Amino acid sequence: MSPSILTLARAANAAAGTLMLAVACLAASPAAADNPIHTNEAYIDEIRAAAGFDVAKIDEAFAYVFDQLPGEVTVYPTENYYYFKFIHGGVPYAGNFRLDVADRDTGVIHFAYFSENNGFDQQPVSGHLAYSAELGVGVKKTGDLDYAVTARGRTVVFHLNDLRGVRPAQGMMAAGEEFIGPVFDESGVPMLLMWNADLEMFVYVLDETSPAETYVESQVSSQIRLGLRTGFAWYRDRYLDRWILVGVAAAQTELNTYFDGPFDQLPDNFIEGEKLRAAFLALSPEVEGQIDRWGNSADLTGRMLADPYVLYSEESELSQFDQCAAAATDPASYYPCFAVGQTR
Repeated sequence: MSPSILTLARAANAAAGTLMLAVACLAASPAAADNPIHTNEAYIDEIRAAAGFDVAKIDEAFAYVFDQLPGEVTVYPTENYYYFKFIHGGVPYAGNFRLDVADRDTGVIHFAYFSENNGFDQQPVSGHLAYSAELGVGVKKTGDLDYAVTARGRTVVFHLNDLRGVRPAQGMMAAGEEFIGPVFDESGVPMLLMWNADLEMFVYVLDETSPAETYVESQVSSQIRLGLRTGFAWYRDRYLDRWILVGVAAAQTELNTYFDGPFDQLPDNFIEGEKLRAAFLALSPEVEGQIDRWGNSADLTGRMLADPYVLYSEESELSQFDQCAAAATDPASYYPCFAVGQTR
């Protein structure tokens, strides 16, 4: 505190003292202290910096990223991707480390990176490699959802998002629905994935116990609200106190951003038994014998999708949900309105 402010505080009456305390508390608020600003100056310095490694060589890219990780990291997305971004030679890159539920316990961590998607569909650099002890990278399970990854003389502990206690609140599941698991995608919006065996459809329900978004009412319907940050469109359920994901902005999917939707963040760590595979087989019986219980292909190069929502380019496209809902006379005709985007 400067001398002049200190003198003023000593001379103030009790009311002013209370005001000073309030101002001091405001100045020290966690939100102001914890969230860094991102300046144009820093961005320009990054794009002008000399390239220190060969970005076309995946081992050098791995080393560059891994060496900058702290000793412990939290992997929030539920398909166990730890995402990162960096700039090299003026080009933005994105990528991820992945502790895939299918092979992480065998000592494997996947590393992928690529030049970020852009409007003219050029991706000059893209690479993926499954690292293991054979390539100098050790992966050791140290807890139910904790993995120590050792490479280049250091160890980083990856803590997977522990959502084992997450369940739908009473009254959040419709008749015929089964809870598949909690979904947390890279947007930071928590959801609950349901499967309705009677109607053969998935549905993503907003988990409002951990708010991560600010919403505005859609211009096309009072029953739809849009996330200001993500563009996710949610429909108010007529029968239950919940919001259903009905739309994801198509542009975000085309550019593979953090807001491309939860289709690639299924609740891998929390799926019980065969319930997810059974759901996929109900939709696509032709893949019988070709997928594991998480919906992965045998060679792990492909995966079944749970994507009941639509990809929208204009907000007006969301009016279809009101039109369908208005014609529905019961839950059996109502809920399929929200699964028109499902891949089969």
